[in-house]
Amino acid sequence: MLDQIRTVLSHTTHPGNVGATARALKVMGLSQLALVNPKDYPSAEATRRASRATDILANATIHDNLDSAIADCQLVVGTSARTRTLPSKLISPRELAEEIKTTPDRVPVAILFGTENSGLTNEELHKCHYHVCIPTNPEYSSLNLGSAVQLIAYEMRLALSEEAVLPEQRVVDSEQHITHEQLSGLLQHFDKVMQLTGYKIPKHAKYLDLRLERLLCKAEVTTSEYNILRGFLSSVEKYSERLSSGVLEKIEQSQK
Repeated sequence: MLDQIRTVLSHTTHPGNVGATARALKVMGLSQLALVNPKDYPSAEATRRASRATDILANATIHDNLDSAIADCQLVVGTSARTRTLPSKLISPRELAEEIKTTPDRVPVAILFGTENSGLTNEELHKCHYHVCIPTNPEYSSLNLGSAVQLIAYEMRLALSEEAVLPEQRVVDSEQHITHEQLSGLLQHFDKVMQLTGYKIPKHAKYLDLRLERLLCKAEVTTSEYNILRGFLSSVEKYSERLSSGVLEKIEQSQK
């Protein structure tokens, strides 16, 4: 389905934005790019900004007018941050993706982007079935052309591609979550050290036990984190024992 979506750039003034658009499309698995009267193209700057998406540029079609670029399209969508005096059907990028998903036979789909300075003209937008608007900060709604393409291409991939899933991540043994038995042992170790250091007093013992158990459950402690905590508690135990031995020695020496 993604190969049926055509990104159309109308009257771009900076070749770098053409390259950035090619890169944005390839990252999201789209491949069709049409250029309507680009000011400076072909261009080394466009190639540089495209990075490894130069195949998108090589296959891009160049048109003298917008009608030629969208002639075979059944669904035409214009992008603009501005509403117009004569309103079009306004939708968000996510709603657009769902519309395309629910009408898969209505292809090819053209998504139009206007010139960097002023966007699509009223005449261009009136050729569109929908007006898609990215819901940006109303106090600063200006988006770079490449960024706008990227956002919309992302929504297309999310809705229309079966490959739009997170990569599988293997969890190493040290990052596995601890068992209930290990959690119980850790709580007992905390209890022992808190009593040893005088931190835990009978008056607040039950409250402290419940809070500590809840804290460790919420933390979802892993094996490596468990080992750190047990090691730290053991070091506190040993330090306390050495400290106690030193105090006893001094008391014994003072009594001689």
